[in-house]
Parts: sequence; structure tokens; C-alpha cells
Amino acid sequence: MSAVRLLLKPFFSAPLVVQATSLMILACLVFSIMGGLIRSVADSGMPVFEIVFLRNVAGLMFILPMFMNTGLGALKTKRIGFYLSRSFFGFVSMLSWFYALTVLPLADAVALNFTAPIFTTILAIFVLREVVGIRRGSTMIVGFVGAMIILRPGLAEMSLGSYAAIMSAATMACSITCVKLLSRTEKTAAIVAWTQILILPMSLIPAIIVWVTPTVDQVLLILAIGLLATIGHLSFTKSFSLVDASIVMPFDFFRLIFAALIGFIFFAQEPDLYTYIGAAVIFASSIYIAIRETRVSALAQKKDIAAQTAAETHAGPGR
Repeated sequence: MSAVRLLLKPFFSAPLVVQATSLMILACLVFSIMGGLIRSVADSGMPVFEIVFLRNVAGLMFILPMFMNTGLGALKTKRIGFYLSRSFFGFVSMLSWFYALTVLPLADAVALNFTAPIFTTILAIFVLREVVGIRRGSTMIVGFVGAMIILRPGLAEMSLGSYAAIMSAATMACSITCVKLLSRTEKTAAIVAWTQILILPMSLIPAIIVWVTPTVDQVLLILAIGLLATIGHLSFTKSFSLVDASIVMPFDFFRLIFAALIGFIFFAQEPDLYTYIGAAVIFASSIYIAIRETRVSALAQKKDIAAQTAAETHAGPGR
């Protein structure tokens, strides 16, 4: 343990911006490797439904120690309906994402996944009742154009995998919206725990229908996927907790770079120029949304602090 701390000392001594960007790049690399492993397991003959179920079992195994430390009290809730909705959207997103990875070039799937912030913004308008100005509205249109560059409807045949990637991004946005609603009253540990617990039976039922007894190699790959998913989510979340989203979001583009490299080296996949152009357009719109949200949030926080200070000054001492 002391040797690990010694190796990580330069990292923890670095400025927060360096730590955050390093964690984001690590998350991008880990998620890209995980995508390659999912493709490998599917190519070996394991059905997608079974992969999703076993991935959740493996993920729960690696997250379980955290739940043991917090105790069962973290699971107390009065909002089980929201948890069911969040878990359902998470399950559909995971299922469609895994399917997209098995039939599309990895870079194409990642590029289309960049549309998630656009769907999240749309849901923020109708569900969270957030006001979206002309700049954010224009940004969503630009992101949609980027997706059309990749898909090229009418010029290239739309595949089921492309629809699955878009479905994954849309349901991911639904899941994120549910998390925003839950986070107003629920603890993070409870959100994570309930999501894992509820997704298991959802994924088990379809997995039983297509069940194929996994080989030792497949089990090892599934365990690796579960471990990488845990590392990736922890790194991703931690990076956002250290600095503003506008600082780390640009580095999320490394997902496309890593996915393209893994796809080319291990699966002989060569994404066309339209994928990179469309991904750049989508990503640019997503970056703008992240920067805009950060600035709006910071401005609102300053106004709250100013209002609180003015109220305290008006109240005066002794009141």
C-alpha cells in the first residue's frame, strides 16, 4: 500500500486541473477498452442480453464493498418510483449501447453517443422546466446536424446499430434527468445502490431466454468489463468534482480517439471521414452546452451569495 501511495504522490501533488484532466483521459481510455472487450465477448458467441446481465453482476461485485461501509441505511427511500424509472432507462441505454458496440465500428458508436448532452438539454426544457435561450437552442440544432453528417440519411443505409446508438444516447439523457431529480432528496450511495439492484432483475429475465453457459475466458472478460466500468465511472465522476465541467469536457473527445485506435488495431475497423467531421460538430455543440451551463451555474451561485450577504447586512447584529 505504501508503494502505491509513493507512486501516486506526484499525481496528488499536481494542480487540481492536471488531476481532473488526467482522470478524464483515464476514464476515456478505460471506457474505450471496455467497449473493445464487449465487442470481443459478443464475437465469441455470448448474446447481448447475457452480456448486460453479467456486466451488472460483475459491477455490483466491485461496488459492493462501498455499500457495506455505508450500511443498509443508505437504501432508505420514499421515491422508489423514480428509482424504477432511472433503472429502466439505464437498462435500455446499456442494452442498446452494448448492441451498437457489437455491430458498429467502435468510433461510430462513440461519435453518435456524443449526442447525449443534446437530449439532456431537451429533457431539461420539458421535464425540469429550465429556460433555454436562443444560443442553447441553436447549439442543439448544430448537434443534430452533426448526427446527420454521420448517419447521412438518404445517402447511406441506416443500420439498426445506428438507431441503437441514438437510442442509447436518448435513454442515457432520460437516466441523467432522473438522477438530477433524485439528487434533490436522495444520497449518492442510495442512487448507485438502487440502480444496480433494480437493473439486475430487469436484465436477468431476457438473459435467461437466450442464456448460453459462458466459458472461462468469457467469464474473465466479463469480470474485466465490470472492473473497468467501476474504474471508469469513479474516474469520470471524480474529475467533475475537482474542477468545472467546462474544463474537463473537451478531454471527453479522447473517447473517440481511443475507440478509433482500438477498433483499427484489434478489429480492423476504419471509420470514414464523415464520422470524424460529424463527431467534431456534435462534440463542439456539447462543449458549448457544458461551458454555458458552468457559467450560468456560477452566476446563479454568486447571486445567491450576494443576496444572502445583503440579507445579513440588512438584519444587522443582534437580530
